[in-house]
Amino acid sequence: MAENKYEMIERGLRTVIENGEYKVGDKLPTESELMAQYGVSRYTVRRAIGDLQNEHYVYRIQGGGMYVDDWQGHQKQRVINNKMIGVVTTHLADYIFPSIIAGIDRAISAQGYSLVVSNTHNNREKERQSLQQMIDNKVAGLIIEPTQSALPNPSIDLYQQVAEAQIPCIFINAHYHQLDIPYLEVKDREAEQKMIEYLIGQGHQRILGIFQVDDMQGLHRMQGFINAYMLHPDISYLSETVMYQSGQDMTKVFDQVARILDKADRPTAVVCYNDELAIQIMDVIRSLNLKIPADISIVGFDDYVLSRYLEPRLTTVEHPKGKMGLDAGKMIMACINGEEVDPILYDLKMVYTDSTASPRQ
Repeated sequence: MAENKYEMIERGLRTVIENGEYKVGDKLPTESELMAQYGVSRYTVRRAIGDLQNEHYVYRIQGGGMYVDDWQGHQKQRVINNKMIGVVTTHLADYIFPSIIAGIDRAISAQGYSLVVSNTHNNREKERQSLQQMIDNKVAGLIIEPTQSALPNPSIDLYQQVAEAQIPCIFINAHYHQLDIPYLEVKDREAEQKMIEYLIGQGHQRILGIFQVDDMQGLHRMQGFINAYMLHPDISYLSETVMYQSGQDMTKVFDQVARILDKADRPTAVVCYNDELAIQIMDVIRSLNLKIPADISIVGFDDYVLSRYLEPRLTTVEHPKGKMGLDAGKMIMACINGEEVDPILYDLKMVYTDSTASPRQ
C-alpha cells in the first residue's frame, strides 16, 4: 500500500529523532522548510506534526517553532500507565471467538488489565485500520488473529511500527512467517490427517475436501487431507477438493459441491474447513434428497457449539478455544513483563459422533 505524503514526513522526522540527530529540546525545521523539503502543502506538514505531537515526539511553542519532546520518557510512561490489551480477530460475535476472548479477558483482568477488541471480518483493509487504531490508542500489548494469513501481508509497515513502539505482540490461530512474533496455534495438519484416516478406516475411498485456502489453517487442513491419501496411494486418485477464499461468493462454491454430490460416482464422505461450513453443506446434501450419514458422511472442524445440537450431531475436531484464550492472555502478560516466551502448539481431540458411518456397499 502506497505511503501517504504526511506519513512520509512523520517517518522521516521520527527516524532522525530516534537516531539522535535531534536531541530532546532541539529546534526542528520550520513548516516552510519542511514544505520545501518534501514538496507538500502546509496542511500536509501540519497533519504530520499533529500526529507526532500526539505521539510526544515534538511540541510547539507559540511563535517559537517546533522542538523535540522527551519521546523516550513518554514511551516508558505509556507502558507503565496503559492497562489496555488490544485484541484483533477476524470475527467477533460468533463461532469460536467469544470463548477465546473470554479466556483472554480472564487472564489479563487478574492482572488489572482490560480489553479493547477490533474485528477485521477477514478483510485486509479492516486489519490495517484495526492495527492503526491500536497503535494510536497506545495499547500495552496486542493479541492478533492474522487476516488471510496464507497471502502476502500488505500491513508489514504497521507491524514494524508496533515493534518500534515496543508494543508486545502475539498471534493466535496462525502467524505471518516473515514476522518473528510468538504465536499459539493448533495442529491443524495432524488433526485433519487423523480425521481422514478415520473415514478411510470406515471404508470411505471417495472423499471430498472443501477448504478455505487464503489462511494458514485452511492450507494446513488441506495438507492433512492430502497427507492421509498419500498413505493410501491405491485410492488417492478418488479424492476431490474444492477450494475457496474468504469474501468469495459462496453460492458458487455450494453449486460446485452440489454438482459433485449429484454424480453417480459421488463421494461417500465430505470433510469441511470448519463446522460453520459443514452446517451449510449439510443443507446442500439434504437439498439433493440425500441422507446423512446413510448416503453421505460429513465432518467439520473446531467443535462449534451449535454443531452439538444438529441432527445428526456433527463429527468434528475439538478446538481448545477457552484454553487458547487463557494461554494467550498469560503469554501477552509475560511479554509485557519482559519474559521470553515460546510458541504453543495444541494437540487436538477428535469428536466422533453420528454424522459418519461406513458407506453403503
